[in-house]
Amino acid sequence: MRNMRMQCGVSGAVRSHRGLRFAPVLVVLLAGLAPAGLRAASLTASLDRSSISLGESATLSITFEGGSPENVPTPPAIPNLEISYVGPSSQFSFINGQVSSTVTHAFTLTPRQAGDYPIPSMTIEVGGQKLSTRPLRLSVAGPGAPPPGAAADSGPVFFKLHLPRKELYVGETTVAELQLYLSDKIQNLGRFQLNALPAEGFTVGKMVEGQHRRVQAGDSVYTEIPISVALTPVKAGALTIGPVTAGLVVEFASPNRRRDPVWDPFGMLDRNEQKAVSVVTDAETVQALPLPDRGAAPNFNGAVGNYTMTVTAGPTNLSVGDPITVRIQVTGSGTLDSLALPDQPGWRDFKVYPGAASKVDSSDPFGIQGTKTFEEVVVPQNGEIHSLPPVTFSYFDTDRRSYQTLTGPEIVLAVHAGGAAAVPVVAAANHPAQDTPPPDIVSIKQHFGDVTEIGPPLVQRPWFLALQGVPAIALISAVFRRKRRESLANNPRLRRRRHVAQQIRDGRVDLQTFAAGNKSDEFFATLSRLLQEQLGERLDLPASAITEAVIEERLLPRGVPEQTLAPLRDLFHTCNLARFAPIKSSRELAAFIPKVETVLRELREVQL
Repeated sequence: MRNMRMQCGVSGAVRSHRGLRFAPVLVVLLAGLAPAGLRAASLTASLDRSSISLGESATLSITFEGGSPENVPTPPAIPNLEISYVGPSSQFSFINGQVSSTVTHAFTLTPRQAGDYPIPSMTIEVGGQKLSTRPLRLSVAGPGAPPPGAAADSGPVFFKLHLPRKELYVGETTVAELQLYLSDKIQNLGRFQLNALPAEGFTVGKMVEGQHRRVQAGDSVYTEIPISVALTPVKAGALTIGPVTAGLVVEFASPNRRRDPVWDPFGMLDRNEQKAVSVVTDAETVQALPLPDRGAAPNFNGAVGNYTMTVTAGPTNLSVGDPITVRIQVTGSGTLDSLALPDQPGWRDFKVYPGAASKVDSSDPFGIQGTKTFEEVVVPQNGEIHSLPPVTFSYFDTDRRSYQTLTGPEIVLAVHAGGAAAVPVVAAANHPAQDTPPPDIVSIKQHFGDVTEIGPPLVQRPWFLALQGVPAIALISAVFRRKRRESLANNPRLRRRRHVAQQIRDGRVDLQTFAAGNKSDEFFATLSRLLQEQLGERLDLPASAITEAVIEERLLPRGVPEQTLAPLRDLFHTCNLARFAPIKSSRELAAFIPKVETVLRELREVQL
């Protein structure tokens, strides 16, 4: 929004409401006087607050006086500090014959963790002149510290982060609990918004609000509101979760508002007052253990958890070349969504085709307990096959702290060799031979009859010669396709790039479908998966290992432009917030789709 203010002064500053009607005319006049009255251009940067608490935001103002740049200035990227552009504002003044103009660009600074954030000096060109700002510093107080100027007592609301386990294996999922405590002094809870959940090195799953509980802490009774979230470490080492910040609006009984004897003689009107509160949890540290190097089966593909397996197949009586549908069901607890069926080395005599898409059947709100079903179509290649070798599935058991291998049953097959059908024999009629008279001798013709011209032989006809080239073209095409398949088989990056491109095309259709159906959870789950797949393909990392942290750790050091990273951060941030506060409007969901397509296209085109 553009805010324009004008001051006119003749022997002092004299203002008139009647003169405001002539503001447009005065702006034109001032524009004509500008070359003679404008002072030299200057540039300043300032913060509305230099000290804030985690969960709050500060405003950075970049002010140009006596000129403005051609483009919107862009502050430098600062790790763990989210910078969002608010907009410009303008101001003109004409006092005692002096004309001045001021343009201010405002930015919102939102820290993700406590600490000091130095804002370096910025150099911007204005009208051919290079101007620089002075460096600034933003201090962010840690969890539990009161904001500057506030009392030490934070009120009857506090926030805690509870982790059931402090030691996990990479790929093991745990359910953490955010606990919001409200004392009896609070009459009502209004809007609640989760501002930040720093979890570098973790994949953050869906958030689920639990049943409210009444608990006692000291001499006070609180209402506890649990919010559970699934966390899965994707790298080894000491990982930090939090501090988690949130903002909420609560209602207190106002001690200063008294009952009005005229308008409220019986005390029935609401005398509560609302108050905005920011709450912060302490940070927690989790030790993520790497999976052991020894003991893993050759076809282990990263499954972590506790599982059982059942295998069925059919038909079992068939001919060479007929398909067999193998159905594998893996039941247990773990990251079922990312679970994949490993390669089966025992199926060397079968040609394997992908069957129906795998699906997860789970009543668990986090999707970490249930059954995942795989279907594979295998075709026997010869008639000497008598059984389907057992299906094997290897995983790391977090309870036993060792690798386990599940083996299905060996399925007996009756495979018939294919061949040409026997030629039917027609029995001759059993009739006695009869004497037949000899045929009459035809007389020799005395005249040739009609004479026609014999055409050129086939070897001299163009269409016949062109037809001889068809086998050669077919052979060259077959060799080209084979070389292309071999090149694709030897280039896993190219295979993954094509696979991800197909997933992106299918995902765009799903996003439009979910937006039209107002399905917020499915929409943002698909959006998060598309971002992980695209970034994983570009960085050659597993999709499950992609978090918002790759922006600062991998993309920024590789020189990816900020105009690509800024909307990518916004999409990750929106996906995290949408797990707890879903967007209700189909129009709002549909508005995200062009932004998602632009970000994915820029990620494909950027050079890494």
